[in-house]
Amino acid sequence: MSTQVPETQEAEPEAEEQAPSKGDQRRAERRRKAAAREQERQEEAAERAKEAEDTVELKVFRYDPEVPEKEKPRFDSFHVPFEKGMTVLDALMYARDTYDSSLTFRHSCRQAICGSDALFVNGRQRLGCKTQLSDLDEPVRVEPLPHQEVVKDLVVDMEHFYDQMEAVEPYFQTNELPDGELDEQRQTRENREKIKMSTRCIWCGACMSSCNIAAGDNQYLGPAAINKAYRFAMDEREGEDIKQQRLEIIEQEHGVWRCQTQFSCTEVCPKDIPLTEHIQELKREAVKNNLKFW
Repeated sequence: MSTQVPETQEAEPEAEEQAPSKGDQRRAERRRKAAAREQERQEEAAERAKEAEDTVELKVFRYDPEVPEKEKPRFDSFHVPFEKGMTVLDALMYARDTYDSSLTFRHSCRQAICGSDALFVNGRQRLGCKTQLSDLDEPVRVEPLPHQEVVKDLVVDMEHFYDQMEAVEPYFQTNELPDGELDEQRQTRENREKIKMSTRCIWCGACMSSCNIAAGDNQYLGPAAINKAYRFAMDEREGEDIKQQRLEIIEQEHGVWRCQTQFSCTEVCPKDIPLTEHIQELKREAVKNNLKFW
């Protein structure tokens, strides 16, 4: 039996801590000063909010799955100085810039065109940039769009909505092009008037969020996608074979026949598109498309 004792390894000397370089020290000092200025700015803004003659209380939904102490959904209150013409988006931006820079929401054009700031405000789907604070009761409760997965705070995952929109092939397709290279593909005034409202869709997702059918049927195309199909199917310039293809898409089991005519989509549409009316008209087209005469 061996009595050899395993050789003990000499402990390696600990590496000496290197003193921070002058460059690191300068950068750390700049960060410290920037943080101090930001803190001072926030304190001044908060003080101005207290002194303002008129303020609005926002109760904003908060959730961040990447931060342990913020994984549980909650509501934070912010008091924002009120000014005439102020929108919900203006108030959210003030709260973010003044009180909490981690407050997260989508916005872009601020002119009700991009559709990125659709929110659930006081129990209704609205565009933040279009909704006046003066039209709302306090406290103004701001939440992410219902029936969609929340990514962080007021931001929801829009991937499924975009997939449904793409399913109806939302682009113009025709069989005939003008002879001349610079000739226009003309459309009658009557036909343009017919589809005019359907072209206003800004892909905000408010209608889809308000639809109880879409909430219970993940395969339902939804009012926005069906409206987009209407916009092209009813355009006289599109090819007949493509129109037939569109009708086959929207008359499937999870297409127009799932609509129960609740008008919720029409009520919340920020562009006043008669979505329910368009869905009903496509139902009639689908019926006519399947009629056979002998």
